[in-house]
Amino acid sequence: MTVHTEAEGAPLIRPSSTDHPLYDQIAEACRTVYDPEIPVNIFDLGLIYTIEINDEAEVDILMSLTSPGCPVAGEMPGWVADAVEPIAGVKQVNVQLVWEPPWGLDMMSDEARLELGLL
Repeated sequence: MTVHTEAEGAPLIRPSSTDHPLYDQIAEACRTVYDPEIPVNIFDLGLIYTIEINDEAEVDILMSLTSPGCPVAGEMPGWVADAVEPIAGVKQVNVQLVWEPPWGLDMMSDEARLELGLL
């Protein structure tokens, strides 16, 4: 008998609450945060994995970094929280750094690829 620890077919990244009225404002706030070493915002870099908003307007953000050795690893989640918390209607923000799945170039938007000369 084979035991599976993860649900087969489950997404590697939890889906975002894209249908929530605050989602677009939160995504735009994330676009104001930049990795100091890369001239592209962290949202378009694909570092924001999940924006989950519950009925009480509490926001959970799962994000990664380009590498675990990123010099701003300890600060970046705070920058994201600071960008999102002032949005009217947001009650609370929790930003969690995750390493699975590992970030890769394929997670970048076309705009980010173009900006970095990868397209």
